Amino acid sequence: MGLAALIQRVQQHEKCVFSFPSLSGNDNSEALPESIPSAPGTLPHFMEEPDDAYIIKSNPIVLRCKAMPAMQIFFKCNGEWVHQNEHVSEESMDETTGLKVREVFINVTRQQVEDFHGPEDYWCQCVAWSHLGTSKSRKASVRIAYLRKNFEQDPQGKEVPIEGMIVLHCRPPEGVPAAEVEWLKNEEPIDSNLDENIDTRADHNLIIRQARLSDSGNYTCMAANIVAKRRSMSATVVVYVNGGWSSWTEWSSCNARCGRGWQKRSRTCTNPAPLNGGAFCEGMSVQKITCTSLCPVDGNWEVWSEWSVCSPECEHLRVRECIAPPPRNGGKYCEGLSQESENCTEGLCIQDKKPLHEIKSQNIETASDIALYSGLGAAVIAVAVLVVGVTLYRRSQSEYGVDVIDSSALTGGFQTFNFKTVRQGNSLLLNSSMQPDLTVSRTYSGPICLQDPLDKELMTESSLFNPLSDIKVKVQSSFMVSLGVTERAEYHGKAHSGTFPHGNNRSFGTIQARNKATYIQNLSSISTSELKTTAIFGHLGGRLVVPNTGVSLLIPHGAIPEETSWEIYLAITQRESSLQPEGTDVLLGPEVTCGPADLSVSTPFALTIPHCAEVNSEHWNIHLKKRTQQGKWEEVMSVEEETTSCYCLLDPYACHILLNSFGTYALIGEPISDCAVRQLKVAVFGCLSCNSLDYNLRVYCMDNTPCAFQEVVSDERLQGGQLLEEPKLLHFKGNTFSLQISVLDIPPFLWRIKPFTACQEVPFSRVWRSGRAPLHCAFSLERYTPATTQLSCKVCVRQVKGHEQILQIQTSILENERETITFFAHDDSNFPAQMGPKAFKIPYSIRQRICATFDTPNAKGKDWQMLAQKNSINRNLSYFATQSSPSAVILDLWEARHQHDGDLDSLACALEEIGRTHSKISDVTETEIEEPDFNYSRQNGL
Repeated sequence: MGLAALIQRVQQHEKCVFSFPSLSGNDNSEALPESIPSAPGTLPHFMEEPDDAYIIKSNPIVLRCKAMPAMQIFFKCNGEWVHQNEHVSEESMDETTGLKVREVFINVTRQQVEDFHGPEDYWCQCVAWSHLGTSKSRKASVRIAYLRKNFEQDPQGKEVPIEGMIVLHCRPPEGVPAAEVEWLKNEEPIDSNLDENIDTRADHNLIIRQARLSDSGNYTCMAANIVAKRRSMSATVVVYVNGGWSSWTEWSSCNARCGRGWQKRSRTCTNPAPLNGGAFCEGMSVQKITCTSLCPVDGNWEVWSEWSVCSPECEHLRVRECIAPPPRNGGKYCEGLSQESENCTEGLCIQDKKPLHEIKSQNIETASDIALYSGLGAAVIAVAVLVVGVTLYRRSQSEYGVDVIDSSALTGGFQTFNFKTVRQGNSLLLNSSMQPDLTVSRTYSGPICLQDPLDKELMTESSLFNPLSDIKVKVQSSFMVSLGVTERAEYHGKAHSGTFPHGNNRSFGTIQARNKATYIQNLSSISTSELKTTAIFGHLGGRLVVPNTGVSLLIPHGAIPEETSWEIYLAITQRESSLQPEGTDVLLGPEVTCGPADLSVSTPFALTIPHCAEVNSEHWNIHLKKRTQQGKWEEVMSVEEETTSCYCLLDPYACHILLNSFGTYALIGEPISDCAVRQLKVAVFGCLSCNSLDYNLRVYCMDNTPCAFQEVVSDERLQGGQLLEEPKLLHFKGNTFSLQISVLDIPPFLWRIKPFTACQEVPFSRVWRSGRAPLHCAFSLERYTPATTQLSCKVCVRQVKGHEQILQIQTSILENERETITFFAHDDSNFPAQMGPKAFKIPYSIRQRICATFDTPNAKGKDWQMLAQKNSINRNLSYFATQSSPSAVILDLWEARHQHDGDLDSLACALEEIGRTHSKISDVTETEIEEPDFNYSRQNGL
C-alpha cells in the first residue's frame, strides 16, 4: 500500500481528520495525531532504534531503525524530515504474530554534520505509523570523530626511594569519542588486575603504591579512540636504594702482644648497598679503640739459700726458686739449676772408711805440679795478647789519619765544622783533640765514623751523650752555610775518592755473583713501559730519585752490610696498572717498584710515593698494597692502622713509607663519604692541525701527581702540543656528579667552533675510576682568515654541584711568537742517584749525637718520643719502639719528607725547643743556661 492510499484511508475515518506533512519539501510543520483510537491494531513498537554514531574521516555512517507493526517509517534529523528518496526500506512479516515489520536505513555524511550549526549535536530519530497512530524512537547523535596529536600532560620521570609512592600523571589529547588510556612499561602493557600494587583507574594516572626495584623502567601513556592512537613522551622512573650500614663486626684482638695497642671493628655499606644512585652511608666504616695486653714476664731466680749441713757423703747443698719474679702471662721459666752441691770438708772427708791424709802422697804432689804449670802458661799467653794488641793499635793509628774536626760534637750544638782529607781511601775518624781550621774550604767528602776506641771513650764520658737540656744548645749559621745552603750544589757533583771507606770498592765487579744474577733477572722483568733509574749503593746508603715524578727511595746509612755493594733500581709503571680497585676504591698514585726483591736490609728504607687525595681521615680510608710474586695484590696496612711491620706517614701530596722489603707498592683510597676529594690537575695544550685554519685545543684532567703531569707533557711534546696556561687544581668530589668541560668567550668574528661541540660532559665514573690514564677532551676551532694569529678564550672545567676552574687562554698560534710556560723541576731532578753523605741533609756526626741523646731514656722525658712529637709524628709510635735506634729511623723519615727543601731550620728549632722546654722543667733558671744564638742563625739563612 502506497503512502497516498494510506492517507486516503485515514482521511475517511469519521472521528479524526488530519493531514501529512509534505515529505518532498522543507515544510517543518507537524500535524500527525498521537493515536487513532477507533482503528484496529496497536501502536508501532520499535524493535531497533538508531544508535549514536561517529563519522570517521570522510566515511558516511548508516542509521537504522526497525518497528512492528509499522505502515511507514521516516527519519527526522535536527527537527526536519529526511527526504523519502534518501530512505531505504525493507518489509517482512513476523512469523509469530503475523504483523508487518518495517526496517529503514539512511546515510549521514560528514558534510551534513559540518553544515549543521545548532546549539546541540547533530541528531536523528525515527517516526513510525500504524493504524492507531505514531511512535517516535530515541534521538541518536551523530558526531565527527577525531583525536588531537599532543597530550595535554605528558608523564614526567621520577627518582623515588624504594617503597616510596610513584604517581605518573597523564592527560590524553582531546578527542571524540574520549580516548581510552593504557600504560606501557618498557613497551609492554601494564595490567593492573594482575598486580595489586599498581592502580591505573584514577583519572588516567598510574599509581604504584610501594616502589620496588623491578618498577624501574621507561613508562609511556598510550591514548586511543576509534580514530587513532597517540603515544606520550616516555618517563624514566628510577627506584634507588640508599645505602645502609651492616652490623659492626666483633672487635679485633689487640694488635699489640704487649702493652698499649688498639682494636678495631668495621662495617660495610651493604645493608642494603646503594643502588641506582642512592646515597652512600654516612659515618665511619672503621672504629678504633685503645687496648692493653698483659706483657709476658720471664721468671728469675731468687738468691741462693745458705749451704746445708755437711752430709755423711761429705757434701752440702744450697737451693733457689724461680720466684723473683715467677713467670707470668706466658713468660719463660728460669734457665739453670735450682740446686747445687759441693764438697764440704776441703779434702778431709773419709773416703772408703779411710782418712783422706792416708792417700798416696805422690798423687797429691802430681796435682800440685799441674796447677802450677797451668798458671804460668796462662800468664805468658795474656802478656803476648797484650803486646800484639798494642802493636796493632799503633799501626792502625799510623795508617789511618784524617784531619776531621767536629767542634759541635764537643760543645753540644750545631756549630761550624770542616772536613779535610789527608789520605785518599781512608775512613774518616772523629778527632776531638784538634781545633777547627776555619781556613779550610768547606767540603763534605765522607761519612763521620766512630771507629777509634779512644774516641768512643771520649764521647761516652764527655757531654756528647748528655741530655740536651744539660748542655748549651746553639744554632750556628756557619753550620748551615757550610752544609745546608751555600755549598749544597757540591753534593750533586761527582763523588770524591774519599767518599767510601777503605776496602769498600764501588765497582759492579764486587757484587756477589748470586746477587748480580738476581738483579739482572729482576731488571729484565720490568716492562719497557716503566720509568726507571738505577745506582750502586754500599754501606753508606744514599738516595734514588725518578726525576720529575715525586718518587724517591732513601737507603739509610748501615742498611746494607759492610764490604757489600748492591745495584738497586726504582721504577714507575707507565702503562695501565695491574691493580684494579674494587667498588668505589680508586688508585691514588703511581705503581712503584723497587728492588732487587730478595735484598735484605737491616734498617728500614724510606719509599716516597705521591698521591692525589685531599687528606682527611673522615672522608678517606687509604691503604698500602703490595703485589705478590704471583701477580696478585695484597693489603699491607691501612695508613691509619698501627702496626710494627711498616710505617706510613701521609703528607698533603705524598706518602712516606718505611719498609724492610723491596717489591711493587701502590696506594688505594676508599672513599668513606661523598665529601672525599680527588685532586685533579687541569692543563690545556694547543697546536695547529693539518688544515692551516684549524687550531686544536686539548684539555687534560689528570691526577695531581708529578708523574701524571710528566706523562702528559711527554705525550704532547710528541704531538707538537704547547702548554697554553699554567695548570690549575680541581677538587673533584665523590658525589656521583659528572664533569663538564666547555670553551667560552671565543672572539665571534675571528674564530668559530663547531656547533654543539663547545661543551663536553664526562660521566662521574669515567673521571673517578680513570686510574692513571688522564682524561682528555679535544676542541676544534677554526679561524676565518690566516691573518688571525692570536687566540683569546676561556676553558671552564667544573663538576656539577662541585668545584670549578677557569683557565684564561691568551696565546699566539704561530710558533715563533708563542710564549713559553716553563715549569721548574726539583733541584735533584738532574741527579737521580746520590750516594754517601751528600744524599743526606743532616751531617753524620750531628746525626750520631742526636741518636745518642734521644735513644737513651731520660728522667726528664727527653727521649725519642719527644723527638717524634716535635717533628709532627704522633701516631704508631710502637713501630719506632721496635727499632734498635728509634731516633735514627725518625731522622730517616725526616730526610724523606724534606728531600727537596732541606729544611734543617725546622729540625734545629725543634731541638732548640726541646732544650728550652726541659730546662724549665728541671728548674734551671735562664741565667744558668746560655741563650741560643737563634737570631744570628736566622740572619745567616738557618
